[in-house]
Amino acid sequence: MKNIVLIGFMGVGKGSVAREIIKHSDYIAIDTDDLIESMENRKIKKIFKEEGEEYFRNLEKKIALWLEKSLKNSLISTGGGFYKVENLKKIGTIVLLDSPFDEIINRIKAHPNAKSKLKKRPLLSDLKKAKSLYNQRRPEYLSLADIVVDVTNKSARECTTEILNKVRRYA
Repeated sequence: MKNIVLIGFMGVGKGSVAREIIKHSDYIAIDTDDLIESMENRKIKKIFKEEGEEYFRNLEKKIALWLEKSLKNSLISTGGGFYKVENLKKIGTIVLLDSPFDEIINRIKAHPNAKSKLKKRPLLSDLKKAKSLYNQRRPEYLSLADIVVDVTNKSARECTTEILNKVRRYA
């Protein structure tokens, strides 16, 4: 089993899908944002506020090198901008969770913890800028993905079944 690396725009459901995949497979799950928060002993929002985005992206690069060298047979859920690390393809099979921007925002707003989900994503504080960022990133996500899964109107369980089936065929 090779690593599976989930990429996609913030709020698309990478964490939810990752939790579902580990229930139905032998993978262990790692979240790059959680690793960074643990390494820095502070929340991402605070890292952005105190150090800026460039500092955060350098932390992602550090995590990416560690993942490439140290992790096997794992499911790696990434932050929305993690796809830019140079060694992404060396970490594992890249699975893009894809959805239209408005669907992502509606999904977040419909979540019982919507306020905290929006609060922890500093780049979603301005929806006009966030949509522009989405429009810039989406073609880049598509060009990197080994597998694309449209998550629109699908449960985490449905996405999990599709991902595991496609990964088996891809390997």
